[in-house]
Amino acid sequence: MNTLRFFARRTGFYLFTAWAAITINFLLPRFMKGDPIQAYLARNQGRVSPEATESLKILFGLNTDKSLLEQYADYWRLMLSGDLGRSLSHGLAPVTDVIASALPWTIGLVGIATILSFAIGTLLGSLIGWNRGSRADVIVPISTFFSTVPYFWMGLIAIAVFGSNLGWFPTSHAYGQGTVPAWNLDFILEVIHHGTLPAMTIVIASLGGWILGMRNMMITILDEDYVTVAQAKGLPARRVLSRYASRNAVLPQIQSFALALGFIVGGTLVMELVFSYPGVGKMLLDATAAKDYPLMQGLFLIITLTVLVANILADVAYAVLDPRTRQTEA
Repeated sequence: MNTLRFFARRTGFYLFTAWAAITINFLLPRFMKGDPIQAYLARNQGRVSPEATESLKILFGLNTDKSLLEQYADYWRLMLSGDLGRSLSHGLAPVTDVIASALPWTIGLVGIATILSFAIGTLLGSLIGWNRGSRADVIVPISTFFSTVPYFWMGLIAIAVFGSNLGWFPTSHAYGQGTVPAWNLDFILEVIHHGTLPAMTIVIASLGGWILGMRNMMITILDEDYVTVAQAKGLPARRVLSRYASRNAVLPQIQSFALALGFIVGGTLVMELVFSYPGVGKMLLDATAAKDYPLMQGLFLIITLTVLVANILADVAYAVLDPRTRQTEA
């Protein structure tokens, strides 16, 4: 009963949050100065006829006398049918198609880098916390230092050292110029080669937080009675580490990891700019600069919903791994 009540409350909370985010996403462009048609005409002065302008107004629903509430209802209807509008900066292509062209690049690069950073950082933090006071502690300040370095600076250093000077990796783009994307081994290896440098930069920049968080939780857990009892029983150190200490210390890490996965869709904007990577983050910046409101709305919607789903997964994982959460909520 407590479990059902817990999940019912969380579901209600997230449904309300999703409604609020979608409503704000609907209202913001309507409160901004101008409209997408005016921005499009400003970039194409003298090249758009009055007839084409009127057609654009019809396409974007700007020639209607409908009230704001009626427009809101239309927005929900179109959104639920998968129609997020047309992108003015991409030749009036459907927003869903434009986002779909960039989303795999961001998920592939930032997603893999985030998973690697979490796995490596959690493992190292667990071992460092278990062997506190050893020489391994030196890893913590070193990794923390790299986490404090501005990302764009680290990316530029990586490009200068490993790209320009050593020539080990390409310095920009997801694949070489003139390459035709295809599902074959040569293209996949080329994408991996281009993505290694930005992925490595993401891992190094975020590793310190995972190591420090896991190490601190391990030190706290090691003072708990159940760990002391397990050691007093003469259980092998490896079993105490994996079954008792790490299993409980990793709970906050899992929640943070789920949230980090939610922000993967937003991409690492600075990374995509530094490496000219064709991801969602760079697309959002380009859409903002071009005042492409439909594309901005679509990107904000996708990012917001992804973060909400990640929060739901974090709550579920935490509730499954720690039953005390459900009791507290109840």
